Amino acid sequence: MNFYVLTLFPDMVSDCLSYSVTGRAIRSGAITVTCVNIRDFAQNKHRSVDDYPYGGGAGMILRPWPAYRAYEYARKLANASAPVIYLTPQGATFRQEKAKELAAEKDIILLCGHYEGIDERLIEEIVDAELSIGDYVLTGGETAAIVVIDAVSRLVPGVLSENSTLDETFENRLVEYPQYTRPPEFLGRHVPETLLSGHHANVEKWRREQAILRTKAKRPDLIKDDDNV
Repeated sequence: MNFYVLTLFPDMVSDCLSYSVTGRAIRSGAITVTCVNIRDFAQNKHRSVDDYPYGGGAGMILRPWPAYRAYEYARKLANASAPVIYLTPQGATFRQEKAKELAAEKDIILLCGHYEGIDERLIEEIVDAELSIGDYVLTGGETAAIVVIDAVSRLVPGVLSENSTLDETFENRLVEYPQYTRPPEFLGRHVPETLLSGHHANVEKWRREQAILRTKAKRPDLIKDDDNV
């Protein structure tokens, strides 16, 4: 799978993704992340990419032409059907279901805003969907792009070992059951006996029960009234 990130801070994205699961996935070729520096497409001697907003107001706005040229460059590298996603707090909330949907794509183009926003005409011209990673405001879209790439990459075949994501939080609208490892006792707290029994059916039953209890306690919004849990 190939990600193309339109950004003013390519090192921020590439450096962060070079670690852990995404880093291994990049090195193995399971995913690629190409950062396209919007500033490289500014056609003035100062390589400026922002300007004051029409109508006045605080902050600066990302001008449309440099970002559009960066998009054109990425579009030549990506397949014609690659969706363009703008990371913005105004977008639909990014959820696991969307990560699964995006994992089925071959290429994805991610547009990272900065300053006070992006000229609306650029959004209207190239953006297919807007995504938000939460109801708060970030300095730029780079952090959100990293989150999206991380979440989607985990679902790409070859990135994680088989079945690694089957019991994770949000699968089947349940949060994950409690996890334990050695030692069996820690500060007076003991690993549940069921997990030490070696009885696989009982372990699976315990995990299911714990996932339901945890979801009801921590994320009741995930369970619908008609859910058979």
